[in-house]
Amino acid sequence: MKTQNKIYIAKIGKAVGLQGELKLHLDTDFPEQFKAGATFTLSNNQEVTIEHFNNKRGVVKFKDYNDCEIVKKLINKEVFTDANATREKCNLSKTQYFWFDIIGATIIEDNKILGIVKDISRLPITDYLEVTTSEELTKQNLPQVFMIPYLDQYILNVDTEQKIITTSKAFEILENS
Repeated sequence: MKTQNKIYIAKIGKAVGLQGELKLHLDTDFPEQFKAGATFTLSNNQEVTIEHFNNKRGVVKFKDYNDCEIVKKLINKEVFTDANATREKCNLSKTQYFWFDIIGATIIEDNKILGIVKDISRLPITDYLEVTTSEELTKQNLPQVFMIPYLDQYILNVDTEQKIITTSKAFEILENS
């Protein structure tokens, strides 16, 4: 599974026991994608296939990695998947979206382009869209970057096909940033 558009989902931690198990630090909302037979790409482009995964313990065992000396080569490697595999393995509700579908989306309010979603920050209360302000608005001395809380009062519609997010009151946030 060579991934062209890699999506980071976990990091491999220390070896656990003598049978080749490793601690797996998940950075995904979808632990169900870590099941026997699932294949992932590591940060060194090496492919690994899961033999078994224990979500409660956060421990993974990869096929053909059977002792603690061999698995030490995998410690601190990042684990990646791609968009197609994620869509196949992870089920979303109608109001949920993958971050990779939102990043790069254009923010529009009252037919005005406010900017492009650069990243998403997960904070304790809610997620925030980090937006790179449009050049037209930065020429008006508005900030180059601003944050929009991912809440219904600000996010009116998300169109992942067109990569457009329609907002309300986001321009006020930009002006006050």
